[in-house]
Amino acid sequence: MIKEFKPLISADTSLKEFTLRALLIGLVLAVVLGAANAYLGLKAGMTIAATYPAAVLGMALLRLFKDSNILEENLTRTVGSIGESIAAGAIFTIPGFLIAGVWSPELFASFEGYWKSTVIMLAGGIVGILFVTLLRRVMVEDPELPFPESIAASEIHKAGRSGATGAKYLFYAMGIGGLVEFLKNFHILAEKWETLVIFAKKIIPGTGIGTGAAKFSGVETGGGFLLKSPSLSPAFFGVGYIIGPRLAALNFAGGVLAWGLFVPLLYLLLAPGYADIIGTTMIVQGKEMLIDGAFISKSIFGNIVKPIAIGGMLMSAAYTLWGMRKSLSTGIKRSINDVKKAATSGKSIKRTEKDINIKIIFVGIILMSFVIFIVYWWFMGFSKENLVPAIVAGLVMMIMGFFFAAVSGYLVGLIGSSNNPISGLTISVLVIAAILMVLLGAKGTTGVIVVLAVAGVICVSSAVAGEMLQDLKVGHILGGTPWKMEVGDFIGVIISALVMWVPLFILNAGDLKMAAEKGYQGGFGGDVLAAPQAGLMAKLSLGIVGGEMVWPLLIVGIVMAIGFVLVKVKSPMLVCVGMYLSFGTVAAIFVGGIIRWVVDIIIEKRKFNHNQKSRIENRGILIAAGLIAGEALMGLLFAALAFFEVHVPDLWPGSPYLISIFVIVALGYLLVKLPLNNAGNADQE
Repeated sequence: MIKEFKPLISADTSLKEFTLRALLIGLVLAVVLGAANAYLGLKAGMTIAATYPAAVLGMALLRLFKDSNILEENLTRTVGSIGESIAAGAIFTIPGFLIAGVWSPELFASFEGYWKSTVIMLAGGIVGILFVTLLRRVMVEDPELPFPESIAASEIHKAGRSGATGAKYLFYAMGIGGLVEFLKNFHILAEKWETLVIFAKKIIPGTGIGTGAAKFSGVETGGGFLLKSPSLSPAFFGVGYIIGPRLAALNFAGGVLAWGLFVPLLYLLLAPGYADIIGTTMIVQGKEMLIDGAFISKSIFGNIVKPIAIGGMLMSAAYTLWGMRKSLSTGIKRSINDVKKAATSGKSIKRTEKDINIKIIFVGIILMSFVIFIVYWWFMGFSKENLVPAIVAGLVMMIMGFFFAAVSGYLVGLIGSSNNPISGLTISVLVIAAILMVLLGAKGTTGVIVVLAVAGVICVSSAVAGEMLQDLKVGHILGGTPWKMEVGDFIGVIISALVMWVPLFILNAGDLKMAAEKGYQGGFGGDVLAAPQAGLMAKLSLGIVGGEMVWPLLIVGIVMAIGFVLVKVKSPMLVCVGMYLSFGTVAAIFVGGIIRWVVDIIIEKRKFNHNQKSRIENRGILIAAGLIAGEALMGLLFAALAFFEVHVPDLWPGSPYLISIFVIVALGYLLVKLPLNNAGNADQE
C-alpha cells in the first residue's frame, strides 16, 4: 500500500506566504544570484543551481523579522532562484549575436541592444512559466521523479526551523571569494603562470619524398609547448567542488587534449610557416604586441582548436539527445496528457493544489504567440519578404518551446537543474530553425539573427521551466501554495529580465577595455569571457545560414566526439567544453574536483552514515556557492570600474605565482575542513 503524501504544512493551515518582504528579498536575490551566474557561465561555460544559496540567504534575511515562517521562506527561495535560470538562458545565447558579428558592441551597448536582449529574456521567461503551470500538477506528484535537488532544498528549509541555516558560512565564503578577486585585480596575487618550452628544430625522419629536382627533404618542425597553471579562482574551485571529481576530470581532459596534444602538435608542424614573423610586432585591439611562441600557440588554439571543439560539442549534443530519446518521448507524451488534465482540473479547491486559473494561462499563451511573432518580425526589420519566416519562427518557438519545457522539467525531476542539458536542447532547436530559415529564403545576417533569437527564447524558456518545476516541488513538499509561487516567479522573471542586460553589458564592455589595456582578446567569446555555448550557437548559425562554417575542422571535431562515444566517455560534451575553455579555467575546476575527492575519501574512511554525509555535502555546497558568488560579484565591480575608466593600480608588478599556490592550498583546506566539521554525531537526525 502506497503511503499518502502529506506536506509539512497542511492545506488547512493558513500562514502568511505572499508577503511584500518575502517578495522583495526574493527579487534582490534573483538579481544578485542571476548576475553571479552570468559571470560564472560566461567564464566557465556552466552555471550552478541557485536554489541552495537562495534558500539559505532567504532564511537568514527573513529571520530578521520575528513573525516570519517557512512558507514565506519558500516563496523567497522560489523568486530568488529564478534569476539564475534567466541568466543561464541569456548567457548561452545572447553573446552569440556579438560572437557571430550580427550585433556590434556598440549596438549591444545601445538602448536598442538593451530592449532586444530584454525582450528575448522576457518572452522566454513568461512562456516558460505559462507552460510549467500547465504541467505542474502531474510532474510534482509523479512518484517516479525523485527531484533530488528539491529534496535537498526542502531539507535545508526544515533544518532552518531549528535555527541551523548555515548562512554564516555562505557569507564567510562570499567574503573570502571576493577578497581573493580583489587582491588579484590589484595584482597583489598573480592569477596565473605560463612559460613556453621551445622545441628543437628538426626534420621528421622518413617524411622526405622524391629525388633530384623534385626531391622534398622532409617536414620541418619547430614551435614549443606552452605550459600553464590553474587560474587562481575561488569560483572555479567552487564549481569543481560542486560537480565532483569525475565530471571535473572529464572537463580537465578536454583541456589536456587541447593544450597537451592539439596546440603543441599543430605548432610543431606549422612553426616553419610562422618563423618569419617571430619577433615582429603587431597591433591587437589597439595595443602593440610582440609575436612570440606563446602568441602563436594562443592563435592556433583560438582559430583551429576551438572550431574542432565546436564540432565535438555539436556531436555531443546530438548524442546526449539520442541517449535521452526515451525521456524525450515520455516528456512529450506527458506534456500532451497534462494539457488535457489541466483543462479539466479546475475543481481542485485545496490551497496546496491551486494553480493560476487555466483560462488565464491559455489566454496568456495565445497573446505570447502573437508577441513572439512580432518580436521576430521586428528582429528581421518588419520587411514583407520576412513575414512568412517570422510566422514560422514564432510557430517553431511555441511548439518546440512547449515540448522542451516539458522535457526540461522531466529531466530536472530525474537529475536536478544543475545537470539539466539546456544547451543541448537549444542546439537541436537552433539547427531546426536554421534549416527552416534557409528553406524559406531568410539567409545572411537576417537569417542568423532570427535563428539566434529563436534559440534564445527557447533556451530561457527551458531553463525557467526546469528551475520553476524544481521550486514547485519544494513547495509541494513544504505545503506552499502553487499559484502564489507562480505569481512570484512571474514578477521575478520580469524584474530579472529587465536588469540582466546590465551585468552582461558591464562584463562585455569592461573586458573589452581591459583587453585593450593588457593586450588579449576581449569581450564575449574572448580569452576571459569564453561563452562556449554561445560561441557554438554563433558558429552553427553562421555555418548553416551564413555559409561561413569551416567544415573540415568541424568534421574533425565530430569524428573526435564519436571516438569519445565509442570508448564510453561519460560526458563527451563536458570534454569538448573543456577543449573550448582556457587551460587555466579547466585546471582550476579540476583542482576543485580534487578537493571534493579528498572530502569523499575522508568520509569513506571515517565511515560516516547517510545523515552525516548529507550534512557534510550541504555545508560544502554552501561554501562552494559562497566562493562563486563572492568572486562573481567582485568581478562585476571591477568590470564596472574598467567600463567607467577608473584606474586600478598595479600594486605588485610581477607578483610570484608561488604565493597564489599557498592561497589555493588554504582555500582547499577550508573546503575540506569546514564541511567535515559539520558531520555531527552518528545518531543525530
